[in-house]
Amino acid sequence: MYDRGWSDGLPLVPPTKERVLRMLEGTSRAGDEIVALMPPNLVECTVEKVAVNSVMAGCRPEYLPVVLAALEAVCTDEFNMHGILATTMGVGPVLLVNGPIATEIGMNSGVNVLGHGNRANATIGRAVQLVVRNVGGGAPGGVDRATHGSMSKLGFCFAEDEEGSPWTTLAEDRGFDRSVDVVTAFCGEGPRILVDQQSRSAESLVRMLAEGLLASVSPRTVMGMDGLLVLSPEHMARFSDAGWDRPRFMEELEKFLMVETDGILAGVGGIEEGLPPALAGLTLPKFRPGGLLVVHAGGPAGLFSAIIGGWVNGQMGSEPTSREIIR
Repeated sequence: MYDRGWSDGLPLVPPTKERVLRMLEGTSRAGDEIVALMPPNLVECTVEKVAVNSVMAGCRPEYLPVVLAALEAVCTDEFNMHGILATTMGVGPVLLVNGPIATEIGMNSGVNVLGHGNRANATIGRAVQLVVRNVGGGAPGGVDRATHGSMSKLGFCFAEDEEGSPWTTLAEDRGFDRSVDVVTAFCGEGPRILVDQQSRSAESLVRMLAEGLLASVSPRTVMGMDGLLVLSPEHMARFSDAGWDRPRFMEELEKFLMVETDGILAGVGGIEEGLPPALAGLTLPKFRPGGLLVVHAGGPAGLFSAIIGGWVNGQMGSEPTSREIIR
């Protein structure tokens, strides 16, 4: 299978007929149903083809509905999977799961949430990328032109810690009921740790988080690239103890994400990268309205949160995209 170009570099599970049929038992959808036109080659991708690659990725049948919904999300014009493949920037789909299904299939939202060790997290993200590679033709060195790449190109999927959060969930923030199973696709790089072990007040910590977010992707970009903040339980406790809900947190955070453009113009400080002179004298937000997603996840100990930088947004870039998971 590796020699035939089907692999992402890791061993694959052979997709025998019996295994594929067993995988298809995980969904009520017909095997010949078209899920999407798979970029970059815009090949018709059926449920059965998704099942084949899900077997190879190591998924269990109950994971298949999440894989299908994730593929529906990334194959939209808004998410722009073709552009994400073609860019030299090392970004890929970051998949966030909300709803009862996350607990039912054993997804991890706690210790080592962005790392290894959980079969559902690891194989759902991997299955999505294998479908893009094997059905759509999006293999590295071909259409995929990333300079460095990142873990999001191998498979990056996790669940939000809904039970431990005092806030509304990401899916609720995006218009879904809490009882609905939802996957949200965000185009992002790998995570970067933000350390704050001293802040004991919400006011202090929100300023520190803003400082880290201002450097996301580049400290000299504003409004052009989105971001994802993964708040850990210990950091979340600062805001919970202060009585801050999600809207209050976002309101306070946005105050410290305003940027004086004079300090990031091209040439300022001897750095040729920066904004054009026409944007001098302005105060602009680091992220466009709705361009920063915030989720709660991680282990109970550790005064760290994680920042995941995004890619170009707008019509030429990628929009975070959510889809309901149909079982």
